[in-house]
Amino acid sequence: MRLLAVIIFLLLALPAEAFTFTAIDGATYDLDDWRGRPVLVVNTASLCGFTPQFADLQALHDRYADRGLVVLAVSSDDFRQELDDDQAVEQYCRVELGVEVPLTRITPVRGADAHPFYRWLAEQHGVEPTWNFNKALIGPGGEFLGFWGSTTRPTSARITDLIEPLLPR
Repeated sequence: MRLLAVIIFLLLALPAEAFTFTAIDGATYDLDDWRGRPVLVVNTASLCGFTPQFADLQALHDRYADRGLVVLAVSSDDFRQELDDDQAVEQYCRVELGVEVPLTRITPVRGADAHPFYRWLAEQHGVEPTWNFNKALIGPGGEFLGFWGSTTRPTSARITDLIEPLLPR
Protein backbone atom coordinates (compact mmCIF):
# COMPACT_ATOMS: atom_id res chain seq x y z
CA MET A 1 0.00 0.00 0.00
CA ARG A 2 2.83 2.40 0.88
CA LEU A 3 4.57 1.64 -2.43
CA LEU A 4 1.38 2.54 -4.29
CA ALA A 5 1.19 5.87 -2.42
CA VAL A 6 4.80 6.64 -3.34
CA ILE A 7 4.15 5.82 -7.01
CA ILE A 8 1.05 8.04 -7.08
CA PHE A 9 2.98 10.86 -5.40
CA LEU A 10 5.79 10.61 -7.96
CA LEU A 11 3.37 10.61 -10.86
CA LEU A 12 1.64 13.71 -9.53
CA ALA A 13 4.95 15.43 -8.76
CA LEU A 14 6.27 15.13 -12.29
CA PRO A 15 5.00 17.32 -15.09
CA ALA A 16 2.29 15.57 -17.09
CA GLU A 17 3.76 16.97 -20.29
CA ALA A 18 6.92 18.51 -21.59
CA PHE A 19 6.86 22.25 -21.05
CA THR A 20 8.40 24.56 -23.59
CA PHE A 21 8.74 28.32 -23.50
CA THR A 22 9.48 30.69 -26.35
CA ALA A 23 12.75 32.49 -25.72
CA ILE A 24 12.94 36.25 -26.11
CA ASP A 25 14.90 35.72 -29.35
CA GLY A 26 12.33 33.26 -30.75
CA ALA A 27 14.23 30.06 -29.91
CA THR A 28 12.68 27.41 -27.66
CA TYR A 29 13.46 26.52 -24.06
CA ASP A 30 12.38 22.96 -23.29
CA LEU A 31 12.33 22.02 -19.60
CA ASP A 32 13.08 18.42 -20.63
CA ASP A 33 16.45 19.64 -21.94
CA TRP A 34 17.26 20.69 -18.38
CA ARG A 35 16.34 17.34 -16.74
CA GLY A 36 18.93 16.45 -14.17
CA ARG A 37 19.27 20.11 -13.19
CA PRO A 38 17.19 22.23 -10.82
CA VAL A 39 15.30 25.07 -12.50
CA LEU A 40 14.08 28.23 -10.78
CA VAL A 41 11.22 29.67 -12.84
CA VAL A 42 10.36 33.30 -12.08
CA ASN A 43 7.60 35.42 -13.61
CA THR A 44 9.13 38.82 -14.21
CA ALA A 45 8.12 42.33 -15.29
CA SER A 46 10.39 45.20 -16.23
CA LEU A 47 8.36 48.01 -14.65
CA CYS A 48 7.60 46.38 -11.30
CA GLY A 49 8.80 47.55 -7.91
CA PHE A 50 10.45 44.14 -7.56
CA THR A 51 12.49 44.60 -10.76
CA PRO A 52 15.70 44.97 -8.69
CA GLN A 53 15.35 41.19 -8.15
CA PHE A 54 16.72 40.77 -11.69
CA ALA A 55 20.12 41.42 -10.05
CA ASP A 56 19.42 38.54 -7.64
CA LEU A 57 18.43 36.25 -10.52
CA GLN A 58 21.71 37.11 -12.23
CA ALA A 59 23.61 36.55 -8.97
CA LEU A 60 22.07 33.07 -8.64
CA HIS A 61 23.01 32.36 -12.24
CA ASP A 62 26.57 33.57 -11.68
CA ARG A 63 26.92 31.55 -8.47
CA TYR A 64 25.32 28.25 -9.51
CA ALA A 65 25.04 27.92 -13.30
CA ASP A 66 28.38 26.14 -13.59
CA ARG A 67 27.07 23.58 -11.10
CA GLY A 68 23.82 23.08 -13.02
CA LEU A 69 21.18 25.55 -11.82
CA VAL A 70 18.99 27.08 -14.52
CA VAL A 71 17.25 30.37 -13.74
CA LEU A 72 14.41 31.02 -16.19
CA ALA A 73 12.88 34.51 -16.27
CA VAL A 74 9.35 34.36 -17.68
CA SER A 75 8.42 37.84 -18.81
CA SER A 76 4.73 38.54 -18.18
CA ASP A 77 2.31 41.43 -18.41
CA ASP A 78 -0.43 39.78 -16.35
CA PHE A 79 -0.08 42.50 -13.72
CA ARG A 80 0.27 45.29 -16.30
CA GLN A 81 3.87 46.13 -15.47
CA GLU A 82 5.75 44.86 -18.49
CA LEU A 83 7.13 46.89 -21.38
CA ASP A 84 5.16 47.08 -24.62
CA ASP A 85 6.86 44.30 -26.59
CA ASP A 86 9.49 41.56 -26.52
CA GLN A 87 12.11 43.73 -28.20
CA ALA A 88 11.79 46.40 -25.50
CA VAL A 89 11.98 43.71 -22.78
CA GLU A 90 15.10 42.22 -24.33
CA GLN A 91 16.75 45.64 -24.66
CA TYR A 92 15.95 46.53 -21.07
CA CYS A 93 16.91 43.21 -19.49
CA ARG A 94 19.95 42.31 -21.57
CA VAL A 95 21.47 45.73 -22.30
CA GLU A 96 20.37 48.00 -19.46
CA LEU A 97 20.31 45.46 -16.63
CA GLY A 98 22.93 43.02 -17.95
CA VAL A 99 20.71 39.98 -17.36
CA GLU A 100 22.12 36.83 -18.96
CA VAL A 101 19.66 34.24 -17.63
CA PRO A 102 17.30 32.56 -20.11
CA LEU A 103 14.48 35.02 -20.76
CA THR A 104 11.14 34.25 -22.41
CA ARG A 105 8.86 36.28 -24.58
CA ILE A 106 5.97 37.98 -22.79
CA THR A 107 3.91 35.05 -21.49
CA PRO A 108 0.61 34.80 -19.56
CA VAL A 109 1.08 33.17 -16.14
CA ARG A 110 -2.45 33.34 -14.67
CA GLY A 111 -5.97 32.32 -15.57
CA ALA A 112 -7.36 30.54 -18.61
CA ASP A 113 -4.65 31.88 -20.92
CA ALA A 114 -1.78 30.91 -18.61
CA HIS A 115 1.16 29.05 -20.06
CA PRO A 116 0.77 25.26 -19.54
CA PHE A 117 3.58 25.26 -16.96
CA TYR A 118 1.70 27.78 -14.84
CA ARG A 119 -1.60 25.91 -15.31
CA TRP A 120 0.23 22.77 -14.07
CA LEU A 121 1.43 24.69 -11.00
CA ALA A 122 -2.13 25.90 -10.30
CA GLU A 123 -3.96 22.63 -11.02
CA GLN A 124 -1.49 20.11 -9.61
CA HIS A 125 0.14 22.11 -6.82
CA GLY A 126 -2.36 24.82 -5.91
CA VAL A 127 0.00 27.75 -6.51
CA GLU A 128 -0.07 30.56 -9.02
CA PRO A 129 1.61 33.95 -9.21
CA THR A 130 -0.19 36.62 -7.24
CA TRP A 131 2.21 39.29 -8.50
CA ASN A 132 5.45 39.61 -10.42
CA PHE A 133 8.63 37.84 -9.28
CA ASN A 134 6.97 34.73 -7.85
CA LYS A 135 9.41 31.83 -7.88
CA ALA A 136 8.86 28.11 -8.52
CA LEU A 137 11.67 25.62 -7.95
CA ILE A 138 11.59 22.50 -10.09
CA GLY A 139 13.87 19.64 -9.10
CA PRO A 140 16.26 17.70 -11.33
CA GLY A 141 13.60 15.07 -12.03
CA GLY A 142 10.95 17.63 -12.97
CA GLU A 143 9.30 17.59 -9.56
CA PHE A 144 7.81 20.66 -7.91
CA LEU A 145 9.89 21.60 -4.86
CA GLY A 146 8.72 25.01 -3.72
CA PHE A 147 7.01 28.29 -4.48
CA TRP A 148 7.71 31.75 -3.08
CA GLY A 149 6.08 35.14 -3.52
CA SER A 150 7.48 38.47 -4.61
CA THR A 151 8.85 39.45 -1.22
CA THR A 152 11.15 36.43 -1.01
CA ARG A 153 14.37 37.37 -2.75
CA PRO A 154 15.78 34.76 -5.16
CA THR A 155 19.04 34.73 -3.17
CA SER A 156 17.33 34.14 0.18
CA ALA A 157 18.35 31.17 2.27
CA ARG A 158 14.79 29.83 1.96
CA ILE A 159 15.53 29.20 -1.72
CA THR A 160 19.29 28.59 -1.80
CA ASP A 161 19.06 26.06 1.05
CA LEU A 162 16.88 23.93 -1.25
CA ILE A 163 19.00 24.53 -4.36
CA GLU A 164 22.46 23.79 -2.95
CA PRO A 165 21.89 20.09 -2.07
CA LEU A 166 20.64 19.51 -5.63
CA LEU A 167 23.93 20.63 -7.16
CA PRO A 168 27.21 18.74 -7.46
CA ARG A 169 30.11 20.16 -5.48
